[in-house]
Amino acid sequence: MSGESNKEMIVLVTGGTGLVGRAIAQVISSDDEKRPNEKWIFIGSKDADLSDLEQTKQLFAKHKPTHVIHLAAKVGGLFHNMSSNLDFLRTNLQINDNVLHTSFETGVEKVVSCLSTCIFPDKTTYPIDETMIHLGPPHKSNFGYSYAKRMLDVANHAYHEQHGKMFTSVVPCNVFGPHDNFHPQHSHVIPGLIRRLHATMQTGGDKFTVLGSGKPQRQFIYSIDLARLMVWVLRNYNDVEPIILSVDESSEVTIAEAARSVASAFEFGGQIEFDTSVADGQLRKTASNSKLRSLLPSSFQFTDFDQAVRETVEWFKANQESARL
Repeated sequence: MSGESNKEMIVLVTGGTGLVGRAIAQVISSDDEKRPNEKWIFIGSKDADLSDLEQTKQLFAKHKPTHVIHLAAKVGGLFHNMSSNLDFLRTNLQINDNVLHTSFETGVEKVVSCLSTCIFPDKTTYPIDETMIHLGPPHKSNFGYSYAKRMLDVANHAYHEQHGKMFTSVVPCNVFGPHDNFHPQHSHVIPGLIRRLHATMQTGGDKFTVLGSGKPQRQFIYSIDLARLMVWVLRNYNDVEPIILSVDESSEVTIAEAARSVASAFEFGGQIEFDTSVADGQLRKTASNSKLRSLLPSSFQFTDFDQAVRETVEWFKANQESARL
């Protein structure tokens, strides 16, 4: 994928020690994507609390980035969001304002911030696309996180309109892969399934219990694929309007299908059962990637879902001590 220019880029990746940041670090060190004129800096919460303005300013003064990929956020799964909407709203508003305004004040050329498909209106038509983000309230289960993320798009447009800044955003579908969060209360769908089945097999159990009915449908993107796309956006996409980074609509799977894929990766021969007393959340949130497909090189291919699940399970089994449990 072609580079943006020959002058040196100093790219600061906030949230750079998490799932997507680790994947970007892997991608940009590969032979296909390595660029001699780029310096990449990956920082995590131990380097700076980005909800604190002074710490944010000190971080930017230290590294002097020309470009920023903004991944840092207070994140969590369905049940964590449902119990802490105010915390998700306030912390993410603070982080995002600090990063964008410090980027503006220090002359950063481009910021690519990360949104999520969960910020779209709860009641909408499908597939959702980039024009529909603000057309109604988000699902009530995570409204705090969703409104804070939506405000990133609002701020991007305001910085562009008032100051001509190229601050833009990407909207990934459900991300999973190595270095995911496997915490039983805070994990998303795939790592949650991996953690639960592993625990079942450790105790010799022959029943894999999946929370919910298994009927909700989701598009899952492998973290390595998302990283490749985010690097492409940084180098090539110069539009303030957000762009959805998702697998094709035809790649959507049910939670039950995802559970069977995880069971296959573990070579689990027992029974899968569904705990329908647990809330499902949104039944579907299919996203259109037609804008992405119209701009991407035709040679780009997504990793097969079952293959990506197998690689994630193998990473989890090999890295249990360092995995976020």
